[in-house]
Amino acid sequence: MTDFIHRYEPATNAGSPPLLLLHGTGGDENDLLGLGKMISPGSALLSPRGRVLEHGMPRFFRRLAEGVFDEEDVRRRALELGAFVADARKQYGMTAPIAVGFSNGANIAAALLLLKPDVLAGAILLRAMVPLSDPPKAELGGKPVLLLSGQADPIVPASNSTKLAALLSEAGARVDHKVLPSGHQLSQADVTLARNWIGSVAAEAA
Repeated sequence: MTDFIHRYEPATNAGSPPLLLLHGTGGDENDLLGLGKMISPGSALLSPRGRVLEHGMPRFFRRLAEGVFDEEDVRRRALELGAFVADARKQYGMTAPIAVGFSNGANIAAALLLLKPDVLAGAILLRAMVPLSDPPKAELGGKPVLLLSGQADPIVPASNSTKLAALLSEAGARVDHKVLPSGHQLSQADVTLARNWIGSVAAEAA
């Protein structure tokens, strides 16, 4: 399998969609397992560790400064991650997962949607930014995306998350964008909204 350190927890409920958990800067493969279980009990969980180190902290791609991405690296790393997910699906017998990404993990999930749309069934993007200034023309064919932004987020300007919502909508995703009264950190509202959204997506697919 592609060389990602990762955790995999098999599904305990056949009706729950598999989740691809993508941590933020400094997180690891254990970081979002609790969140995954809270928002979709019984889902299979696939949680890789980012392979880029920034001052010893794992990330999914390199950045030049806060909010300034090495876009060549974004593209390369998104394709690597897509290959890992394809391998994991074969190994573990999974259907296409819904990505649940926080911060840096949400940004690589957004890049994956734009670069390899067939890899994901949808995405929950928590505090995401536009990952590529000149993204390819993607065909997202109605894939569901929940984008949760923080009103007082010091890292992600409101205009940037609005632009990301528009970009994904134009590519054909069904985007639900909510701005919460919070900063960059996650809140109970994120958990509740994500859980309700996954429930409605699973019900549609049933």
